[in-house]
Amino acid sequence: MRGEARSVSRVLVVDDDAGVRFTLKEMLRSIDDVEVVQAEDGVAALEKLSSQAFELVITDLRMPRMDGMELVRRLSTMPHAPRVIVITAHGSERFAVEAVKAGAYDYFRKPFDVDELLAVVTRALESVRLRHENERLTGELNLSRSLVFTSEPMGRLAQMVQRAGSRDVTVLITGESGTGKERVAEALVRASSRAQKPYLRFNCAALTEELAEAELFGHAKGAFTGAHRVRQGLFREADGGTLLLDEVGELAPPLQAKLLRVLQEGEVRPVGEDRPVKVDVRILAATHRDLRKRAAEGQFREDLYYRLNVVHLRVPALRERPEDIPVLARMFLDRFSGRFHTGPLKVPEGFIERLVALPWRGNVRELENTLESLVALSSDGELDLSQLPSPEPGGVIPASSGAMPDGPRPDEAEAAPGVGLKERVEAYERGLILDALRIEGGNRSGAARRLGIGRATLHDKLRKYGLDSAPDEGGS
Repeated sequence: MRGEARSVSRVLVVDDDAGVRFTLKEMLRSIDDVEVVQAEDGVAALEKLSSQAFELVITDLRMPRMDGMELVRRLSTMPHAPRVIVITAHGSERFAVEAVKAGAYDYFRKPFDVDELLAVVTRALESVRLRHENERLTGELNLSRSLVFTSEPMGRLAQMVQRAGSRDVTVLITGESGTGKERVAEALVRASSRAQKPYLRFNCAALTEELAEAELFGHAKGAFTGAHRVRQGLFREADGGTLLLDEVGELAPPLQAKLLRVLQEGEVRPVGEDRPVKVDVRILAATHRDLRKRAAEGQFREDLYYRLNVVHLRVPALRERPEDIPVLARMFLDRFSGRFHTGPLKVPEGFIERLVALPWRGNVRELENTLESLVALSSDGELDLSQLPSPEPGGVIPASSGAMPDGPRPDEAEAAPGVGLKERVEAYERGLILDALRIEGGNRSGAARRLGIGRATLHDKLRKYGLDSAPDEGGS
């Protein structure tokens, strides 16, 4: 079970009376881990909600520009809508009941009774927490049917998969080769309302432009040499279901234009046909390419990139989640010992630590292939560690000069005597971070790019390892 830091609940208080806002803020300070933000009316509230996430909105009903009832209606249509509590004056409970029917969670009356207010707010925040916890657990259960993991980055991905899967939106899945993008797509399909409908996959790099066009969009009989019969195409075959476009970054420019038409108009035009055909297909796209960069370089349509990137899910590289390596290794060893009938395998001392210390440029796929080879070449249930790849000299990232804090090097993490796996993994990760910062001269943005993680993730890890006081030289 992963330990999670206690999160802060953000509450937006909306009222045109500054005194009321101040009173509510002071009352809410008695609830632990609550941060209060204020807005003077519904318009200002929506502006804050467009750029910040809130678990709870407390709003008055009578306000200028946009009243509380309209704000409740607007919030009820949001995909990640916060809970809403309305404030009603004595004698106007009828309006509060109407607000609840419109989507509000609950209400309380003016003048405020402190115990009543705190009870309603606490109950609302607890319902949000339970909703998020249920979403996380459901997402982890869903994704774990495709991928094995215990790490926090994969737990966060599982939660996003559950959210995106249940909402019929186009999803762009990115990540290095071998991270499991296709497995994530399968989890998205299972979480969707189209789970029982067709799910088809197409590798955009596998065929020539002409064949790919016919495969995707179909063709009429005689449309080109060899077209001896009508072909529906994958879009029509997947009608009502889901189509995964793997390696979408390799799609030829003319096909990018046709794909854009499908996303915009919901119709395809088979090769050799004059009339378009309506289709209802959810598109999932996967790539190891940086599509934003390719769009900037003119190699990928920018308008198509934004159509595909409605929801973006990035699958973390294996080096970003080394705590997953032991569970993955055990799964692969069990799988291949059964396949090759080797019987129980004896895992040599230090074997898992050796695996954790390797860079795994090919990610989970490389780990799987390596362990398959080890088991296939095992003798009398013994794994031959000489078949393992050698760690890169000096660790995954070479050191360079720089005025950064000292810490264990990646290649030193394995050698510490009497240290458990968790501590070795953390020491290894800490060393990688320090090396990346040294190479980038303390620039945190550069270090994050070198490590293949986001700047926010790097900040979290710096705090975790007590390195957040390290200078940020030219970081942005």
